[in-house]
Amino acid sequence: MSRTSAPPPTDAAPPADSALTHGLKQRHLSMIALGGVIGAGLFVGSGAGIAAAGPSVVLAYGISGLLVMFVMRMLGEMSAANPASGSFSVHAERAIGPWAGFTAGWAFWVLLCVAVGLEGIGAAQIVTGWLPGTPEWAWVALFMVVFLGTNLAAVKNFGEFEFWFAALKVIAIALFLVLGVLALLGALPGHDSPGTSNLTGGGGFLPNGSEGFIIGLLASVFAYGGLETVTIAAAESENPVRGVAKAVRTAMWRIAVFYVGSMAVVVALVPWDDPKVAEVGPFYATLDHLGISGAAEIMNVVILIALLSAMNANIYGASRMACSLVARGQGPKRLGTVSSGVPRTAVLVSSLFGFLCVLLSYWRPDDVFPWLLNMIGAVILVVWIFIAVSQLILRGRTEREAPEKLVVRMWLFPVLTVAALLAMAGIFLLMLRQPDTRDQLLATGALTVLLVAIGLVRQKRAERGPGA
Repeated sequence: MSRTSAPPPTDAAPPADSALTHGLKQRHLSMIALGGVIGAGLFVGSGAGIAAAGPSVVLAYGISGLLVMFVMRMLGEMSAANPASGSFSVHAERAIGPWAGFTAGWAFWVLLCVAVGLEGIGAAQIVTGWLPGTPEWAWVALFMVVFLGTNLAAVKNFGEFEFWFAALKVIAIALFLVLGVLALLGALPGHDSPGTSNLTGGGGFLPNGSEGFIIGLLASVFAYGGLETVTIAAAESENPVRGVAKAVRTAMWRIAVFYVGSMAVVVALVPWDDPKVAEVGPFYATLDHLGISGAAEIMNVVILIALLSAMNANIYGASRMACSLVARGQGPKRLGTVSSGVPRTAVLVSSLFGFLCVLLSYWRPDDVFPWLLNMIGAVILVVWIFIAVSQLILRGRTEREAPEKLVVRMWLFPVLTVAALLAMAGIFLLMLRQPDTRDQLLATGALTVLLVAIGLVRQKRAERGPGA
């Protein structure tokens, strides 16, 4: 029987979830959700968006943030109804078919593993700046070993690491916002309020026109990646349904405060065309503008924490996604081995894949490594599309079969779900127009087509039976 038909109630969660422990406490899940939105993409990557869009970057982050809210609400609805460590991959399989779960899950796994390598390289570069002469690869290896150990141990250890990492990031961004607001009000000693001069001067709100705004919009979309991990972690929490519901319901103010709020503070305090904004990051540029001594080192510490946190979370997310895929017959069985409630083989393989990406950055920096980066460039959009289509299908099924499970509901269904899908299609078209993102889109498209083809072949074989 095809899995595109309505599944039986026992299919609500993947088999692997029964083998995993429930060692994450509500405080872990809450802080993972809170800190997951604060990454290196915000502290550093946002500088390119500001340099392109100017003050209109605030609007760009607001629009993309609204799309992310919709996606998280849809994912929260499905994850609260059926908590699973495979998250959106499980939902895609139930809604569309095994090929969809296979494609979404393995694409996301590749994305997380490559991201682990990139974050390790970024963290190592900061440390070698403090300790010149030490090899970058050695620091990456050290970080890998530390987080490999963290993730091989009980899940509560991962939760504790992420709790404190996230707490430090939240404190840092909160202090930045407080300083920024005081400076804007003219309440910071030695600084007069700039008023709206940086928002209206230097070319105005849209200094580079619609093209600059589009570049800023695309940069902002990909800065939000990482929020999905909380729905993966929820399956190992004490109360998965309550945990997912709480995380999703607080997503709106987290995005508004951390992203849109911080971008507003930056462009209001610092001229958008200040070279430091793009070269060393908007947060450093702002602290330096305010005369905060040691601004560079302060931001380096914060960025290092953000990178290490992301490494830890991505190894965790990749291992749980792989374990879930294997449990559903979508990967090699050895990868799904669970010992003492931890998918240790998946943790090890995910970490090794990430370290291989690091080695490729040294061995093949001009061909293989850039191709790998392009390949994962738009994966998050592919995942979001699977989330939206799955929710569109599963909402009606859940309302008919188990309406009591809808503890989180997508707003204005199905209007906003369809609107989100149209927005994603629009982003794809914008990516095709920009030379910098066109190659990313095409490479990601090639990866997606390959995974779809493999997934469909596997599904057909499974439908024909073992003797086919």
